[in-house]
Amino acid sequence: MFLVLGGCSHIGPGSVAVDRFDYSSAVADSWKQQTLLNIVKLRYLDMPVFVDVASVVAGYSLETGGSLGGQVSSADAVQGNSVLLGASSKYTDRPTITYVPLTGERFLTGLVTPIDPKKIFGLLQSGYAADFILGLTVDSLNGVRNRSAVAGTVREADPEFLQVLQLLREIQVAGAVGMRVEEDKSKGQIALLFMRSNDITPDIQAKQKMLRGLLHMPEDRQQFVLRYSPVRGEADELAVSSRSLLQILTAFSSYVDVPQEHIEDRSALPAFREGEASSARAQIHILSGKDKPRHAYVAVFYRDYWYWIEDSNLAAKRALGAVMLFFTLAETSGNEKAPLITIPAQ
Repeated sequence: MFLVLGGCSHIGPGSVAVDRFDYSSAVADSWKQQTLLNIVKLRYLDMPVFVDVASVVAGYSLETGGSLGGQVSSADAVQGNSVLLGASSKYTDRPTITYVPLTGERFLTGLVTPIDPKKIFGLLQSGYAADFILGLTVDSLNGVRNRSAVAGTVREADPEFLQVLQLLREIQVAGAVGMRVEEDKSKGQIALLFMRSNDITPDIQAKQKMLRGLLHMPEDRQQFVLRYSPVRGEADELAVSSRSLLQILTAFSSYVDVPQEHIEDRSALPAFREGEASSARAQIHILSGKDKPRHAYVAVFYRDYWYWIEDSNLAAKRALGAVMLFFTLAETSGNEKAPLITIPAQ
């Protein structure tokens, strides 16, 4: 009976429904933790290290066996009749997970190279909020500077930049701004930012005019070529000084609540000066403490302290998710010949 049951059962199909989601959740959670850990490490001037999960091979085996024995004795035998039953089973779950350390020239280049402005504004075209995406990925627009955190020094954004983000968001919601990519025989693909002038309300037209004034863009033009540049270019261009992934991570690290003892022993970069960036700090805040948090969206342990993002902090959760998305946009694929670390989990 046991031999028949063992030959007819299938454990593979039933494991798909469970393992697919369990492994997906585990990889996603570890990715969030790895990203947060590297953000925290940058406040300590520690090198960020990324390890990718290259493959997960789940191996299962089910062994069953049974035995049936007995003895029939004669009428005058000392021992009587007997029946012996036996059964055994063995279940083994032995996944093999392969990790790939992201190293090499291609990875480092992707880490420090500014993200293509075409990709950034492509996210806006896909529906992402302009003020949120540009606030994380852009250092300046036509020379109007965003908030920056470099080597422990925090430079606040120009007031005009904050107005630009707000106006862009309102114009985006009204559907009066967009982007398209065109082919140029001599220049290849070029990205064009255009402002729609037809079928829009006078209020949106006034905001478009105000936006052009803040960015020093001519009022009679409806489309502008997106160019990477830290300074303002030609009249028909919108100069975008985009950030690299490393710059985005560094800017994010300025919101880490570093323990006071680490500030005093100078093992970490200084925290905010009092009153500095209070509005941004209230929105994006990475907490720290000795005890493991109970209601954290993601938490990591580093240098005897826990660092975490509260599950109720929607702005910080959205920003962390965006950083993970930017990691993909930055083309940080490791070297194909990178070493593999394979750990059998038994």
